[in-house]
Amino acid sequence: MRFRDRTEAGQLLAPRLEHLRGQDVVVLGLPRGGVPVAAELARALGAPLDVIVVRKVGVPFQRELAMAAVGEGGVLVVNERVVRLTGVTQDQLAEAEERERAELDSRVQRFRAGRPHVPLDGRVAVLVDDGIATGSTARAAAAVARALGAARVVLAAPVCARETARRLEHDVDELACLQMPRSFVAVGRYYADFRPTQDDEVVELLAAQG
Repeated sequence: MRFRDRTEAGQLLAPRLEHLRGQDVVVLGLPRGGVPVAAELARALGAPLDVIVVRKVGVPFQRELAMAAVGEGGVLVVNERVVRLTGVTQDQLAEAEERERAELDSRVQRFRAGRPHVPLDGRVAVLVDDGIATGSTARAAAAVARALGAARVVLAAPVCARETARRLEHDVDELACLQMPRSFVAVGRYYADFRPTQDDEVVELLAAQG
């Protein structure tokens, strides 16, 4: 299946989450491409729409290896195993956290335009992306959502690499995907229109459902 665009993908994905209608749900798009998909899910479920802004904190000498993730509200989720195995010191971790938190704060300000985040305490957090390849950002977002008080974490995407989906099932309470191909090249291959989502579009979608 090839989706026309992110809006159509969200419309097709929405029925997979119909069982959540009536529950205390918050739909959270992963900026930027996940937000147009999330907007359709929020409309279908009659739920509030927000973004979940996270930043992976990489090991100083191997940035692609995540040792932690930062989220809003001062949330820091540390992978103690990675920190221990790589020998990263507390000072190095703090320095890396400070760098990523500065970028996170800048993005939050840009996307939310001064609006507060929707509280997650005791609620069902539905994390939405336009597609999932390695799952590292989704995994970080799930950890942050739990740290912000979510009672359940649901991860939803139109397409997710099959092996990644298997791994992610241990990080979330529910995984909803339309396609889980065994041979996965890139998310963009599953869309006719995969133009980058712009910051202004994210702001407009959030304001429209605010």
